[in-house]
This record gives sequence, structure tokens and C-alpha cells, in this order.
Amino acid sequence: MSTPSLPPDGSIIEMTSYGETNPEVRVVHATGTVVTLSLAMAQIPPADTTVELRWAAAPRGRFAQSAHVIAIDGNRVEVRFTGQPSVLQSRLYVRGGGGEPLVLSREGHPDAIGVVHDMSERAVRAHFTDVEIYPDDEMTLSIHVGEEMVSFPATALKVSSIRQQVPFRGPLSVEMVAVFDDSEEAQARVVRRYIMRHQLTHRNRGATE
Repeated sequence: MSTPSLPPDGSIIEMTSYGETNPEVRVVHATGTVVTLSLAMAQIPPADTTVELRWAAAPRGRFAQSAHVIAIDGNRVEVRFTGQPSVLQSRLYVRGGGGEPLVLSREGHPDAIGVVHDMSERAVRAHFTDVEIYPDDEMTLSIHVGEEMVSFPATALKVSSIRQQVPFRGPLSVEMVAVFDDSEEAQARVVRRYIMRHQLTHRNRGATE
């Protein structure tokens, strides 16, 4: 494996073990095919098991790499990569959340209030009323996720606008898909945690009904 493909020391990556994904694993040191990771004691995989690691791949995607646990020391795990990394292209959005309020801010325009239809840590699909938005428009999106507020520089990727005509001329209904600036990794982690909690709550609710 070439050095540029390794996750940087100190970076936060994802690890999947036995079908469970931990989105906040810190890289202590990576060299050659061996990576030392730091994670919560309760989330440490057993020795001699296979895990999958995923980390950012420019310009828009992720590396995915299988690895074998070779040593455990407290909350630190040493893994050895197997095979070669593959690149997973980030989806424009995934279904998660829905109904959260958000604020669209653009220079020279008043702020607009919208509603999230679904979102991921890299994109959002949202609905607005009577707002003119065009593909490639740059903006800042501020979204309420639970009790927290996250803000992303974003670019409109796809916009669909329909004006109500029947039974009378009404407001403009605007559907927008926007992608976030990849540099906002800390904010992306907040969204990722929120979506995971949101999905878990719905699964648990469905299991009890």
C-alpha cells in the first residue's frame, strides 16, 4: 500500500466489526501495513478478528480497507491491512432524519427557512417555499440536529421548483439537494451520530409496536 493511501495520524476514521460500525476511531499511528487505533474499551474487537476501516479519500469518497487485529493493549488496537484499499464514492445523500428545520444563508439574500427531507454527513435534501435557488449556488446551511446546531458551507447540486396553479396560483415549492464542504469533518460527525441515533430510535420503536 502506498503511503498517501494511509489514514493520517490523529485522524478520525470508521471501523466495522461483526456488523457494528464505530464512526469515531482515532488513528494513533499508521505506517506500512500496520495501523494503531485508539477507541473505547467497550468497542474493542477481539484479537485475530477481521475488521474494515474507512477514511476520507479526496476529492469526494472514502477508502475502504480490510484489516486483521494483531495486538491489543488497553484501549489501543493494532491492525494489519490485508489486500489493497478500494475507493467508495460518497452518495449524494442517504435517507436519514427528516423534518429538521434548517436555515439557508447567502450573501445578498435574506435568510430562508426550510425543512429537511433527508440528509447524510455529506449532503441534504430539503424543501423551501418561495425561494429562488439554482444549481451551483453557494450557501451556508445551518441545521438543527437534536439539541445541536451544525453549519456547513454547501453548493446546490440539484434544484426542482414547482408553483401551485390549481385551484389558484400559489407559492413556489422548491426541492434542493446540496452537498457540504468536505472540510467540515467535525460537523459531519455530529450529523452522523444524530442519524444513527435517529435510525436506532425508529428501529426500537418498530420492534415494540
